[in-house]
Amino acid sequence: MTQRRKKTIGRRQFLARSGAAGAALWALSPTARVLGANDRLRLGLIGGGARGQELLSQALKLPNVELVALADVYTRRHDEVRRVAPAARAFRDHRRLLELQDVDAVLVASPLHCHARHFLDTIAAGKDLYSEKTMTWSIPEAEACLAAAKRSDRVVQIGLQHVSTGAFADARKWVADGLVGKVTAVESWMSRNTPRGHGQWVRPVPPDCTADNVQWDLFLNGRPARPFDAFRFINWRLFWEYSGGNITENMVHQISWIMGVLDLPVPIAAYMSGGVFSEKDGREVPDTIAVTLDFPGDLVVSWQSTFSNSRYGLGERILGSHGTVERVSGSTDMVTGRLTSGVRYDPEKVNRPDGAAVVGESANQGHMANFFDCVRTRKTPNAPEMLFTRLKASSPARLRCIESAYSRACRRVTKLLRALRARRFPDTATTF
Repeated sequence: MTQRRKKTIGRRQFLARSGAAGAALWALSPTARVLGANDRLRLGLIGGGARGQELLSQALKLPNVELVALADVYTRRHDEVRRVAPAARAFRDHRRLLELQDVDAVLVASPLHCHARHFLDTIAAGKDLYSEKTMTWSIPEAEACLAAAKRSDRVVQIGLQHVSTGAFADARKWVADGLVGKVTAVESWMSRNTPRGHGQWVRPVPPDCTADNVQWDLFLNGRPARPFDAFRFINWRLFWEYSGGNITENMVHQISWIMGVLDLPVPIAAYMSGGVFSEKDGREVPDTIAVTLDFPGDLVVSWQSTFSNSRYGLGERILGSHGTVERVSGSTDMVTGRLTSGVRYDPEKVNRPDGAAVVGESANQGHMANFFDCVRTRKTPNAPEMLFTRLKASSPARLRCIESAYSRACRRVTKLLRALRARRFPDTATTF
């Protein structure tokens, strides 16, 4: 098959054009239909890989939901998604999906470096949006998405599903009720392991992953042109051009949970060490990380990650003068948000001599179900409301505000890692 060469544009050009085009398209887009409680919600899916198929599975288990179209640059994903939604129309270019009038809401689960383009185009098309975390790859992209969301009346949910858990609700209540006391330190960690010689996130390349079956220029999304690379395409998480490493893959879940439970503002400084220590397999993003975040009000939050040991899974400990909140789980529970051990509170007898241990019992609320409910009711979804109550309660764009700020923090932390990897060693602390 003859490959058609298309001109690529840089990230700054993309943002400038998307902002102007987005505003124009939004002004011209038809008003989305108003959905009743019993109306069928018609979905589009952008990004039909493993995570996209997991989100779709969650969505189709809910009542009155159907997939009408999907878009993915890799034709293999079309076949995989159609096994569960045979009638869905399939496209390589997501813009063709967004032209459809019978799509009410869109799930975006594309690679991180494509999130901003898909976010902006979805909002411009007048569709409600569920976007996988982290919202964008860069700070300018986050700011462009924030501006687009502010101009719209669309419902936007970011895939931070841990804030829809009962553990989140219980921990927030314990803190609000004063059971924890003054918090000056929080510990968090995330651990995984793989057989030696096989690095975390490395996936086999299917035989049909060829230049004929992948719209390579759409995947590059403005990155420098290069010959088709099947390994790079399948394993995009390993490379800085497309990924933020485990900071944007998993740390974002835990830090957003901690920030939400404690109602924290954006951190004022970040420190990091780490590198590619476990498997020297050509990856660029680190497999071993230690992060410290300084927050206003004399609070230090630490997060550690390793891909060489899974003994302690993942978890957080909020260490207060009057008690400790501990949430622990297995190493594979980050994606689902389901915990194997739940959340508990233990008193510090020196300050709460009559205090008793408490085990969390609140039920989980489905993150996807919450999104669909908000699409129908036009309420604000869980992620913005429960994570960031410091912002004005009536603001429909508050999630995007914090995601923009949080992306700023994440990008600066990852810049430290790049600098360490290049052995430039800047000042240890970066002030935001």
